[in-house]
Amino acid sequence: MDKNTLFSSFGKWVSPIFSKRFFEDLASSDHDKYVKKLTTSAYLLLFLHAHLQQREGLRAIADDALGRKFQQELGFTSISPSQLSRKHQQSHSNLLQRVFRDLVQRIRLCSLPPAMKRDFRIVDATTIPLCLHTYKWATFRETKAGVKLHFRVAFASSEDVYPERVQLTPARVHDRTQLDTLVDNPGTTYVFDRGFVDYAKFDAFCERRIFFVTRVKKKAAIRYLFDRPVSEGSSIKRDGYVQMGTQQKRMKHVLRLIETTDSQGNPLLLITNRWELSAEEISEMYRSRWAIEIFFKWLKQHVKITSFYGKSQEAVLNQVFIALIAFCLLLLAKIFSACQESLLQIYRWLRVMLWEDSRIWWERLTSKRRKPDP
Repeated sequence: MDKNTLFSSFGKWVSPIFSKRFFEDLASSDHDKYVKKLTTSAYLLLFLHAHLQQREGLRAIADDALGRKFQQELGFTSISPSQLSRKHQQSHSNLLQRVFRDLVQRIRLCSLPPAMKRDFRIVDATTIPLCLHTYKWATFRETKAGVKLHFRVAFASSEDVYPERVQLTPARVHDRTQLDTLVDNPGTTYVFDRGFVDYAKFDAFCERRIFFVTRVKKKAAIRYLFDRPVSEGSSIKRDGYVQMGTQQKRMKHVLRLIETTDSQGNPLLLITNRWELSAEEISEMYRSRWAIEIFFKWLKQHVKITSFYGKSQEAVLNQVFIALIAFCLLLLAKIFSACQESLLQIYRWLRVMLWEDSRIWWERLTSKRRKPDP
């Protein structure tokens, strides 16, 4: 990567990636063994740029390398689509996953979420449909293919979330099979929808002091024990002690059941093993789950994640991690600049000022800081 990279807005944006650790990891691997042109650094720059500009295919990415300013940063003046394809297919995702984890760690250290959201994670999954003829390894149904991204997200602020962990599987894999991977930290509260309900795992969570809040399935077997008093006029209709499951497969641990309403006024039954919080706080915690839906929507609209540049599972995984790296870089820019604008606005400004002096973009971000209270 050329030293001039740090002088452009694009270079400023990608700079958190290229740490001493990144180059040490690169040197200890065989990613760039015998590579003279399309190094891993150049590959990352090209595909991060492709995500930012939402390029349609490898030919469009190859054309990006014809830009004079981009050439200075890449270290070459042209690249062929076939070279890009080989690199994308052959690169192992381990290095990209380490880059992603390093960025997540930086976000975690710099984040200032409200107290209620510090030890709070949201777990959910989103499915991306694929062509069965092209992606046979991702067979979903008889006539369909697809991949599923299982996420655990944390709050960086009162509104912004970031992906703390991700698992990619074929779409046919059930959500609850990923609970052991995504829900693993005692003392943390995990919020997830009823697709993750697994009573055996809930018993294990109770024994390990892993907290959870989830929605009850429609036909769930509930054994009511007794109710707590509920304030008159409260949105909470019921707050009680229950055992979940049929007589043959009943949970050993008693859970708390809260009955409230959703945003449309429909009944909402929640179960949790958090006893010290108020029913209103538990209800609000579950409603915060909507943040992950906004995150999914952002990914699908503003980075290249609904169609792929390669056909193999490794190529798809590489593209997913580069997309997540792009998201984390935008969030880091927001955190470091203390900008109060949305990630979408920061993304728009970056695209407009991509090859301008980095100070122009950064001054724009820092001018939008929250003003101190008088």
